[in-house]
Amino acid sequence: MKELEVLSIALRDNTVEIMKFTPSRLAELEGSFRLLKTPALDRPAAQRDPAVIATVSEMLSAIEKGGLDAVLKYARDLDGFDSELEVGAADLARAGDSLSPELRAALELGHERTSRFARETRSHLVDFETQLAPGLVTGQRYIPISRVGAYVPAGRFPLLAGAFMTVGVAKVAGVPTVLACTPPGRNGSADPAVLYSAYLSGADRVYVLGGVQALAAMAFGLLGEKPVDMLVGAGNAYVAEAKRQLFGKVAIDLLAGPSEVAVIADETADPATVAADLLGQAEHGTESPSALVTTSQKLGEDVIVEIDRQLETLKTRDIAEPAWRNFGSVTWAKDAATAVELMDDLAPEHLEIQTADDEYYHNALHNYGSIFLGRWSTVAYSDKGMAGTNHVLPTAGGAKHSAGLSVSRFLKPLTYQRVERSATPEAATAVETISQYEGMAAHEATATIRLKAYGAEKGE
Repeated sequence: MKELEVLSIALRDNTVEIMKFTPSRLAELEGSFRLLKTPALDRPAAQRDPAVIATVSEMLSAIEKGGLDAVLKYARDLDGFDSELEVGAADLARAGDSLSPELRAALELGHERTSRFARETRSHLVDFETQLAPGLVTGQRYIPISRVGAYVPAGRFPLLAGAFMTVGVAKVAGVPTVLACTPPGRNGSADPAVLYSAYLSGADRVYVLGGVQALAAMAFGLLGEKPVDMLVGAGNAYVAEAKRQLFGKVAIDLLAGPSEVAVIADETADPATVAADLLGQAEHGTESPSALVTTSQKLGEDVIVEIDRQLETLKTRDIAEPAWRNFGSVTWAKDAATAVELMDDLAPEHLEIQTADDEYYHNALHNYGSIFLGRWSTVAYSDKGMAGTNHVLPTAGGAKHSAGLSVSRFLKPLTYQRVERSATPEAATAVETISQYEGMAAHEATATIRLKAYGAEKGE
């Protein structure tokens, strides 16, 4: 029991990567910006808690050795779950029966829009074939990954659109088999709305299983199915670390930390709207950062006041207030160009633009997970599936080098080449020359044997 208590504490207390400005970039821009509010906590980037790493390592090793028995033990010890793991097809189909008609309709709309955007994306990923030289034909085909495992979290807030973004998009990509795991709630059952979302999304099999044990069970093939080829979906620090350690055995979508939002706004923006949108993502967790970069110092100051006012009556103040206090920031930039420089350095997961010239920023910015243009756009629309775009996005500066989850991530762009006899002399002679310089005699031989065959067929 003592070991379980220690593990439970470790699962709560962990250090994560946080969106923040790069000190060297701030030094370069010194004098062109002013910090109106800074985070109360300053954590170094890329810090990973050794306790998280060790715990996940131990769990994965135990599950790999112990198989399904180890999975069931973790399910009992960590989640108090001791029932059938798989949700039967009939039960899954009835999952929406207990939901209100309004909720069912909203979920169906979110599924439809997310699927439609995914289908449109897929239509632009086309196979092609081209002749690079006479007798040398090359091409590319998009082939779906065979098996995907999706983790659909359901903690304090069951994020109902998660299945649309993972299960649903994978099915649109043509993935033949998609498994989904979602943790049990306090009542020992999976959230019915989460199950209904998984049903709408086309999950082939759904299991009531959470955390590291869920990812391990899918990756090791312990659920009556072959091992999956790819793991996707958000989760806590332990889920992210499990994905990191399993990467290589399986593919993953990305390693995401706490949800982030940033806003660029000018004097034309409404302080109440900006404040509401910043708090909307701070509500995800006490470590969720939110940032405002504004070319209007007055707007920045007004937003700070407005956030305090809205927090007074916010039902989730216990989460949003420490997130804003510890990880929220407001920065004044002297002009639009400086605002772009600052925001590209932050490279936020979600980026809202509320200015008199949104198109300027849309064209100038390069680093973000997804961008929301204009005062009528808000991150929540994407979070709940209404915008159609995917909300599985890079965090902690990852948008500088990576994009979010999409149909393309579930497709392998496989190349091919067809070399005819007529293309042999030029290609083979060049390969002989390069291989001789490199000292790779076997490579040289593969070209030489074809040159000889070419000559023999010509009677040379």
